[in-house]
Amino acid sequence: MRVYIPTTLAGLAEAYKAGEVGPVPLDAFAVTPSLREWYVSDDIEELEYAALNRAAQASLRLLAVHPDVARRRTVVAVDVPDAAVRFDPDRALDPAALGEVRLSRPVPLAEAAAVHLDADDAEPDVAAAAAALGAADAGDDDAQFTVDGAEDHELLWYATQEIPNLIG
Repeated sequence: MRVYIPTTLAGLAEAYKAGEVGPVPLDAFAVTPSLREWYVSDDIEELEYAALNRAAQASLRLLAVHPDVARRRTVVAVDVPDAAVRFDPDRALDPAALGEVRLSRPVPLAEAAAVHLDADDAEPDVAAAAAALGAADAGDDDAQFTVDGAEDHELLWYATQEIPNLIG
């Protein structure tokens, strides 16, 4: 199963140093039954893109609580055995939990399929979105508009061999 693990650029550097993404339990996003139902598509590429976007939103939340790290959403894509993934069907109707899964083991970075990362030019919009997240959660429409502005930036795809250049 392909899972998308939200992190930060600093978190990616820590994972590279440790050789694994962790510690467990590790929250991630994948194509779950609730995501399929919400997205109403059978196209696996579209569904995986939706899961990636959910992970990007979670990465933004990590940036909001870590103001000292680079303002670039970061997601690690990994293929893991189905048995390593837990899905909570009781949260299936919770819009905040769409596609959410939990990994029961650390993921060796060598098993990563790719890294998805904002381009440098996205940093101002991502910084503004991270700063506005609390107000958006409280119902401020202007703040929500700012948060949505980060989603105007597509995450770029990088091969795992490029990680040293991304974190260096």
